[in-house]
Amino acid sequence: MKEQYEVKRLDRPVDWTVDVPGSKSMTNRALLMAALSDGEVKLEGVLFSDDSRHFLESLVSLGFMVDINESEKAVTVLGCGGNIPKKQAVINVGSAGTAARFLTAMLGFSDGEYTIEASEQMKKRPMKDLFVLLEHTGAEIIYLEQEGFLPVKINGQRKDQKLTVRLDISRSTQFLSAMLLISPMLPQGLHIQITSEKTDGSYIRITRNMMENWGVQTQFDGKNYEVMPGAAYHKTTYVVEPDMSAACYFYGAAAITGGKAIVENVHMDNTQGDKKFLKVLEQLGCKVTDTAKGICVEGPEHGNIHGIDIDMNDFSDQTMTLAAMAPYADAPVHISHIGHIRLQESDRIHAIVTELRRAGIRCEEEEDALTIYPGVPHAAVIKTYEDHRMAMAFLLLGLRTDGIIIDDPLCCKKTFENYFELFTMLTQE
Repeated sequence: MKEQYEVKRLDRPVDWTVDVPGSKSMTNRALLMAALSDGEVKLEGVLFSDDSRHFLESLVSLGFMVDINESEKAVTVLGCGGNIPKKQAVINVGSAGTAARFLTAMLGFSDGEYTIEASEQMKKRPMKDLFVLLEHTGAEIIYLEQEGFLPVKINGQRKDQKLTVRLDISRSTQFLSAMLLISPMLPQGLHIQITSEKTDGSYIRITRNMMENWGVQTQFDGKNYEVMPGAAYHKTTYVVEPDMSAACYFYGAAAITGGKAIVENVHMDNTQGDKKFLKVLEQLGCKVTDTAKGICVEGPEHGNIHGIDIDMNDFSDQTMTLAAMAPYADAPVHISHIGHIRLQESDRIHAIVTELRRAGIRCEEEEDALTIYPGVPHAAVIKTYEDHRMAMAFLLLGLRTDGIIIDDPLCCKKTFENYFELFTMLTQE
């Protein structure tokens, strides 16, 4: 694929039935849980992408026996009951936030010495709250470059007594997911006191649902999380759900073209937080139904979507999707409580506003929110900031505007390797 991708403007409503990869979030959670299980676990519906490959390669570097079958979207991991086979190793988590946070927590409660390397992008993302927590529990963290950030050397320390920790999750809920997921390494149990105003979130609920499915109960009283002594993962086979985040791009295409999109095997029992975007689509004027094949979204006639004022704190990965659709709305779109997305793969609020303005769309940027006004975009080369969601979402802008070019489309390999190839096929039909 070229370094740039020119989006084909459509002169008709979409009518698509598509298949999307497995959930990145659930894939990487399942890989960690399988490694901490006692015995062999087969994972099906696995996402193969840059992020999941870095997670898999890290497990192999740590000495885990991993059998990979990409053609069948399957991985088999031989868990070691909370032990890490190699007591010294170097791993590289790339740009994968889940791998960085989850594996750091696991290594912090190990009995080995490890080096965690990362991409330049990941070196800029928040890690300090997790490092401080691990240091307070006895792990040794040696910063190899900038204090509070990757890369690090980490000397873990096992815990035989019940552990109580304090944690701020305002910058990333992955810190809490990491601690909950590694709780079977703490035989006497785990108590987590949340010190931030934010205490819960959709990805935390994914974590807890998966843990329960694997036999580990968590308790939450609105401020504190508890995992009782003796927690252990028990699973032989686990099927990863299709990625709802990826499905939403196709649903967005249906909305703004007045068309129809079905994503196979995505149903209303999907447990991922981005399912909330379906309610947003209904407010925009779409019809959402669960069919035998999968959830179907039908856009309003001529793609005449409505303006909206929406709090997207709990499903903020879809901020870029809604933003790329917003110029085609009949009134302003205001998205609030999303300040934390400034600390993700890019400063996503600033990136959205910059790129929409580049295409001639009026926007207002706030610290924790943004407003996008209706307008007629013009041709533009959209920068993606090495951010997969910027690349994938802003493709939607070009479905109704000539000359929208996505710069560096291959950054989508982080979660959806053939995204642009699939859109090429769909828009040529």
